[in-house]
Amino acid sequence: MTDAHRLAAVRFVHTAIYVVMAISTFVLLYAGVTGSSGTWLWVALGLLAIETVVFLGNGMRCPLTALAERYGAEDGRVFDTFLPERVTRYTFRFFGTIMVAGLLLLVARWAGLIV
Repeated sequence: MTDAHRLAAVRFVHTAIYVVMAISTFVLLYAGVTGSSGTWLWVALGLLAIETVVFLGNGMRCPLTALAERYGAEDGRVFDTFLPERVTRYTFRFFGTIMVAGLLLLVARWAGLIV
């Protein structure tokens, strides 16, 4: 397998993870806003917790970005997924804000502060 094929595989996996994590973030926000819960919420919370631990444990950088760069990605921020840069440029600010808002709303609901 060539580095180009390895890079394509890393980009594919990273893009799939990106989409799953984006969905998980919106599931969390939805649960915080509506008060719904169930299996999807717990799966989303688990995935977001794992993602946070991996991200923090790797020095605030996704390990797949380093892998993509090793296989020839010109710039990890742009070339580590198949998504356009305008979509991924503010990923951490955007999804981080939504995740914190969802968590705060969810905790407030569980604490009985929001009915």
